[in-house]
Amino acid sequence: MPITLTPFSEEDCYFGNAWQVTDEDELARQIGVIALGYSHHVQKILQGTGVVDADYPADGAASAMELLTVSGEDPSHRDGWMFQAMSWIAAIRANPSAKLASPHMQHADKGFDGLQVEIDDKTHRVKCAVVFEDKATTNPRRTITREDKGVWKEFRELENGLRFSFFTSQVLAVVRSETTLDPDEAIKEVIWKEARRYRLSITVGRTHSSGKGRKRLFKGYDEVVTGDLYRRGAETFHQEDIRAWLASLAEKAKVAVLKEASAYV
Repeated sequence: MPITLTPFSEEDCYFGNAWQVTDEDELARQIGVIALGYSHHVQKILQGTGVVDADYPADGAASAMELLTVSGEDPSHRDGWMFQAMSWIAAIRANPSAKLASPHMQHADKGFDGLQVEIDDKTHRVKCAVVFEDKATTNPRRTITREDKGVWKEFRELENGLRFSFFTSQVLAVVRSETTLDPDEAIKEVIWKEARRYRLSITVGRTHSSGKGRKRLFKGYDEVVTGDLYRRGAETFHQEDIRAWLASLAEKAKVAVLKEASAYV
């Protein structure tokens, strides 16, 4: 597995994992395959349901390279997309049986960064739907708390019923594509606030990589999203120079794209 997870929790405030990249080359290859539009192949490998020997059409290389390339001088959109791909990989690593929306295939998508639907093994009903916010940033606390477009603002709005119709439409899309469940029954389950859960994944430096640092970083989470602990997921990835690291990873992913696509020719 390219990413390993170390669990953590803070009393009744939040729970989650600290990520560590243990195989950067394999991570770059998987991100490259996602960029080619074959995230389902990566998912099969991560779930251990089979090794995929796929032919990736060379025609997909151009759009994949676009996803992995900075447009202009600001790398934030490219970095954000790559971090969303990492978050998706980490989510499967944490819960292989969960049903996930496929990764976005464009920069700066206006939807949720990700969505996960969990099914109860005994009742075969929807247990919860988890909204992802994935942030590759050099200023994590401000990214979470800023009033105009911070993560707390996004979570608070959904808690207050704003964007709820969009939320249910996204849940339906996952249910229809990934399960045989009745869509109407699935929506009945996620109407209840306790079935709506959140997962904030964010890049951190040394300041927020320890238990005390995470406590400062996620302060206020339990006030924004009330109720059971498991409604408040928190994931961190420690990298001192996240921009340089993601730039290097992007170049490795581009090499992987060209290699995978050229094998088809």
